[in-house]
Amino acid sequence: MMETRQLFDLSHTAARPLLENTRYPWEALDGIGDLVLTLGARLSAEEYDHPAEDVWIAKDATVFPTAYIKGPCIIGHGTEVRQCAFIRGGVLVGDNCVVGNSTEMKNVILFDNVQVPHYNYVGDSILGYKAHMGAGSITSNVKSDRQPVIVHNGKEEIPTGRKKVGAMIGDRVEVGCGSVLNPGTVIGPDSNIYPLSSVRGVVSANSIYKAQNNIVPKSLP
Repeated sequence: MMETRQLFDLSHTAARPLLENTRYPWEALDGIGDLVLTLGARLSAEEYDHPAEDVWIAKDATVFPTAYIKGPCIIGHGTEVRQCAFIRGGVLVGDNCVVGNSTEMKNVILFDNVQVPHYNYVGDSILGYKAHMGAGSITSNVKSDRQPVIVHNGKEEIPTGRKKVGAMIGDRVEVGCGSVLNPGTVIGPDSNIYPLSSVRGVVSANSIYKAQNNIVPKSLP
């Protein structure tokens, strides 16, 4: 449960042209900024404002005056960017998303209907359709020793070749409040992370993460 097509339904993002050519989603991180520039140049002036260099904001999006947005960045239809949000560039925000108060983002893809609504840090990460990060939860994207990030899946180790990799969060994942997703975390679709968790490695789809050695499958309805 680490490959792009296992984690995401690519019909819910404008980043499909970039992601569909990857095996693992972190392979797309280097291309986010260029993708945003390419997509932005094609956007309709009737649907998108262009208030600053390399920044495009859907006319039906809501952006509070205290939000800071640096390009390259696209903010999709119906999205809300709340007070004091800090968008540092290389960010593609889908439709009907929430970027909350004091949330900071850089080099990120948010699929449609993603919520990062309260005091979140999201860097060098990809969040799938309807993913939600609870208040104060963050993606840690750099190891303390500054070495390249390795994704751990049990005994399997997959080098990313990058010093900055945050989290790859599958569709409909719920991340509990105050959780830290350590560098190279991968969470499969429809999984739940308990509040105040420190998560590393790969979490299978349809799982409940209670602690590092206490991950259980969701009960079937």
